[in-house]
Amino acid sequence: MPRTRRARPRGTTSGLSVAVSTDGIRTPVPRAPYARLAAFVLRAEGVRAALLSVTFVSARAIAQLNATHLGHAGPTDVISFGLRPEKGGAPAVVGDVYLCPSVARSNAQRFGTTTRRELERLVVHGTLHVLGWDHDEGAGRERSKMWSRQEALLRSWNRSESRA
Repeated sequence: MPRTRRARPRGTTSGLSVAVSTDGIRTPVPRAPYARLAAFVLRAEGVRAALLSVTFVSARAIAQLNATHLGHAGPTDVISFGLRPEKGGAPAVVGDVYLCPSVARSNAQRFGTTTRRELERLVVHGTLHVLGWDHDEGAGRERSKMWSRQEALLRSWNRSESRA
């Protein structure tokens, strides 16, 4: 059974629920900060009600998700699935974010950052996808509005965490 952590933003009774689980794999860092980060992104995007799961999975598991749901071969760093409420429908955002720490570790080395920072970027990235944000593939990815929003949220998160 996967171990799970839930985060409810401090000082609020909002309907945000974020569960972080490991799907039986070891993660290089504690899971609780990722639940807080996902809740931070949801609040920053004006979401009042959400059920979001963030699951750390193996390269094999994410490759299977990638093949089954996206038609791509091999492992990737993050895959997200989101259900946005329709007009007149349920008010909550519901979504799943799957992260692969081993791919994140490789990317961190390639980009000259830490695995923790790369996983934070992927939590923000995946949460934004759940919320309906999208970007071009390839070179245009880092020039997209989504990427700009992602990086702004990370800067804000890092400032808030350094004050905590």
